[in-house]
Amino acid sequence: MEIERKYLIETLPEGYEAFPSCHIEQGYLNTAPVVRVRRADDDYYLTYKGKGLLAREEYNLPLTEEAYRHLIQKADGIILTKRRFRIPLSTYQKDADPSLIIELDLFEGAYQGLKLAEVEFPSLEAAEAFTPPAWFGRDVTFSGEYQNSRLSAGR
Repeated sequence: MEIERKYLIETLPEGYEAFPSCHIEQGYLNTAPVVRVRRADDDYYLTYKGKGLLAREEYNLPLTEEAYRHLIQKADGIILTKRRFRIPLSTYQKDADPSLIIELDLFEGAYQGLKLAEVEFPSLEAAEAFTPPAWFGRDVTFSGEYQNSRLSAGR
């Protein structure tokens, strides 16, 4: 089960570039239900996601590079590309759960300039009680507007 909140980012936080990052390329074979193929640096996955906004089923299956290259050609819509930074939430909130990670996505290509941050939680209660850092913008979790599968369709 994936439980996450998503925020639109207007101003990047100071020092984010110092954290580990990877380049992501992903395409969608289906959007209802979501079936995605992703390359994150040299790792390749096929992902199934069930329905939902705050919480939903998610399964990741490893792929070979060859399988990924074959499947990405079958993707519908826009192939999304982005740089993802993984930042401990405690960097910006000293009292934060040390296990919580901000995934800061800086989009390239068709969505150049779009910035989103996601935080995944261990429970619905933790997600619902979450207070974001001051630099987070509008909470877009429940709108679905910025789901990657929707972005791949051209919004």
